[in-house]
Amino acid sequence: MTLQNIVDTHCHIISDEPARFPALAPMGGKQSDWSKERPVNSHQMAQHMKDAGVSKSVLVQASTCYGHDSSYVVQGTKDHPEAFIGVFSVDFLDPTAIAQIQHWRQQGMSGVRLFIAGHTAQDSSKKLDDPRAFELWDAISSQEIPVCVQIRSDGLASLQNLLTRFPKAIVLLDHFARPEMQDGPPYASANTLFELAKFQNLHFKLTTHIVRDSKLGLADSQSFFKKVVDVFGAKRIAWGSNFPANTGSLKDHLKEALAAAEPLSLSDQEWIFSKTAHQLYPELNNIKGV
Repeated sequence: MTLQNIVDTHCHIISDEPARFPALAPMGGKQSDWSKERPVNSHQMAQHMKDAGVSKSVLVQASTCYGHDSSYVVQGTKDHPEAFIGVFSVDFLDPTAIAQIQHWRQQGMSGVRLFIAGHTAQDSSKKLDDPRAFELWDAISSQEIPVCVQIRSDGLASLQNLLTRFPKAIVLLDHFARPEMQDGPPYASANTLFELAKFQNLHFKLTTHIVRDSKLGLADSQSFFKKVVDVFGAKRIAWGSNFPANTGSLKDHLKEALAAAEPLSLSDQEWIFSKTAHQLYPELNNIKGV
């Protein structure tokens, strides 16, 4: 049976109007190679979705291109309101972060992204559980704003501290924090990640990074997908392509993920590829899809 109403919870758009949407302050001070070499604008993204069979997408701020200026994500949701909702970015240690959140929320954005570590940029001096950000987390939690956090595995301890202090925060962990998987089943090297299962307010993005990383060493995608569903449950996992940051077409990304998820039950697949996203981002229920 073909899955219906597929949602991509993690894709990025790059404007082809640099004078209007310049890459003025990319995270880490260096614009990512992918955003220069294979940019996809909002109109092209909508077409890629049609070609791939993706109904709706969550546009996530391209932090390594635009930093915390989420203007083009806002524009993307205006260009194709039937296809997209948006996630903006803030510096969670900036004293004006709460005001910035209100600004972007007023622009129609559905969620916020806190970016600490990725391929192009990484700031090891920043920790999610920094007390200076507690007021921000209080505001986010009280407003029930979904928060995407991009960290690596060495940041999971600070994430655990944060989840303990803010049990009502709705947190999505981008790319499962890129865990070590090359040891293969039962993936003991990723135990630090699996220990977070007790935090019911934590959710996970199962992205192309994970699909491809889980083919290295002794790992395989199908066994890793089964492992994370067994540990966390499908209702806390949502698929995201990371297109076009990862190479290949959006259609390829979805095909790879569906192949990895094939042994899962139809119900689990429906949650991962659609229902979890709709639950995390209620605004998705208000757009018709492409």
